[in-house]
Amino acid sequence: MRLTTLFGITLSLAIGIAEVSLPVTQAVQLRDGLVYFVQPPRLVNATTTYKEVNVWGATYYFTINLPENAGESLQKVTIAQKEGSENIRYNLDDTYAFVGTRDRKETRLQLGSVINESKIRTVTVSFDPPVTPGQTITIALRPMSNPSFSGVYLFGVTAFPVGEKSHGQFLGFGRFQFYSNSGSWLFP
Repeated sequence: MRLTTLFGITLSLAIGIAEVSLPVTQAVQLRDGLVYFVQPPRLVNATTTYKEVNVWGATYYFTINLPENAGESLQKVTIAQKEGSENIRYNLDDTYAFVGTRDRKETRLQLGSVINESKIRTVTVSFDPPVTPGQTITIALRPMSNPSFSGVYLFGVTAFPVGEKSHGQFLGFGRFQFYSNSGSWLFP
């Protein structure tokens, strides 16, 4: 295993003494070129705006913390539906991401490609430019509608560092529980 270290830089100005120090960053790279996070990101939260079945206009939020000592920037995230009786479809053009949480939205992030691989029920969101360490970010996915069937739907979240050959770090599952609106309004 090879450990690459980018050394901090100190700049001194001739007039007065001013120093700017950049933090030491380490990245783990194997001999075959596979890149890993030194400290992996963490799935902080996964929430939805609506928990009822068949609802239009919902947003699924996935909040991820990329620690200061991650060692690499975040290139992409995959969100894979692992459980749930219905394959959820998305409005990919409505996908967005931002620094912050669902309740504290800050700077909007630029996205690269957003790809849905429906056969394996996975959406891949790429960042362009990659997300630098030390930030909490949120990805917002917009389904066509919530599923038609109630129950638990699990979404596995995996983060990938920058690199041609990057190792995805599984961050955990986002768990959504969708409820049937009993239809009692149809029958008095």
